[in-house]
Amino acid sequence: MLKTEPRNLVLQTDSYKFTHWKQYPPGTQHVYSYLESRGGMFPQTLFFGLQYYLRKYLCGSVVNEEDVLEAQQFVDRHIAPGIFNVDGWMHIVRAHGGRLPVVIKAAPEGSLVDVQNVLMTIENTDPQCFWLTNYLETLLLKVWYPITVATLSQSIRRVVVAALQRSGDPSLIDFKLHDFGYRGVSSEETAGIGAAAHLINFKGTDTVAGIRVLQQFYQSREMEGFSIPAAEHSTVTAWGRENEAQAYENMLTQFPEGLVAVVSDSYNVYEACEKLWGELLREKVEHRAGTLVVRPDSGKPREVVLKVLEILGAKFGYETNAKSYRVLNSKIRVIQGDGVNYWTILDTLTAMNRAGWSADNITFGMGGALLQQLNRDTQQFAFKCSNVTVNGEDRDVFKDPVEGRDKASKRGRLALHFKNGEWNTVRQRRGAEDPDDRLKPVFQDGELLVTQSVAEVRRRSRLDESGQPA
Repeated sequence: MLKTEPRNLVLQTDSYKFTHWKQYPPGTQHVYSYLESRGGMFPQTLFFGLQYYLRKYLCGSVVNEEDVLEAQQFVDRHIAPGIFNVDGWMHIVRAHGGRLPVVIKAAPEGSLVDVQNVLMTIENTDPQCFWLTNYLETLLLKVWYPITVATLSQSIRRVVVAALQRSGDPSLIDFKLHDFGYRGVSSEETAGIGAAAHLINFKGTDTVAGIRVLQQFYQSREMEGFSIPAAEHSTVTAWGRENEAQAYENMLTQFPEGLVAVVSDSYNVYEACEKLWGELLREKVEHRAGTLVVRPDSGKPREVVLKVLEILGAKFGYETNAKSYRVLNSKIRVIQGDGVNYWTILDTLTAMNRAGWSADNITFGMGGALLQQLNRDTQQFAFKCSNVTVNGEDRDVFKDPVEGRDKASKRGRLALHFKNGEWNTVRQRRGAEDPDDRLKPVFQDGELLVTQSVAEVRRRSRLDESGQPA
């Protein structure tokens, strides 16, 4: 049986960082760095996911002598002998018991922070380990991924909430975006982190790994995500085209209560809605103790959804709600699960609104576009050094390139303020007390100082009427 290679934190960094301990000015004692979103697709980011990385990779004694010697042998061959900082890492093992001598301050998870503001800072606590701060950049900067997924999901939530407020029932929001992304991501860990980020905003998911991450790393004792029985194309087409109606009827028989979703575009989604669901099986649908969710899975979402709604409305009937929008018979709803992204959701809901259909009628299933079709530049994340201490004196550190001024970095030691509905990053002196600073210590010298629950993060991610962070 193939054995899994043991994890070695010392080797979880970019190759060039093995050489950086030699490059700082003589007398360097402290290196202070920060994380920010410099801009991107959305004007705010939903801060989430740091606790996962801290608990999984940095808490406790995470380095031993064997790790250091393995890393030394690796770097000797990978770059050159004498490059690796053996003494520095052995100092961490022997003086700190393998615990990392750094302090990390961060915004509370769930905070919606305007871009171009500091989200997290890190600094070494042992002057002999000044090189460690940016050594950890490679691992910690990966928090861009859950932040970006959470931000995208939360931005879609806002779009759908607005549509529900205009045309239907806003209390339905938690199940209006369902995570279909498990198979579309690059790894099992990606699935877990990304799906957990989505579950801060919604409760519908088919990505089991995300629920598991919340249970393990965010103190969850509840079921944080939910799904329903649902057909895939294989379970429908296995019956043969001539028996498509029997395949659908079987779904109603096997799952006689509650919600059940049936993909209905294996051959002709419009014929399936009109002839099979709307005529042959209509009485079974109407007498079933639950709701059938018809799933189109091909074509242009806006066009397909509108046509399907018109057919189902004609066959099953609808009522006009108090907001003057049409709502299908409660026994039937629609989930659009193909071609779904931020823009097609907005486009489809706009078209439904113009056609007089309530957003109550539809749920969206989003896969690769939710968990995979984004990158570090979606929100332009950067991790930069802004201050160093050399021979007891603090120095501002920054870059200000003549080309690409958008990449100019912050300087000095930083605090995050929220006043009068606006987020601002302000400079502060070492050791200064700042009661308004939203950045709080969450990790120090191997110990997690703050543990945030799923419920806390969700609550914080919602804005109250005054715009103040909850």
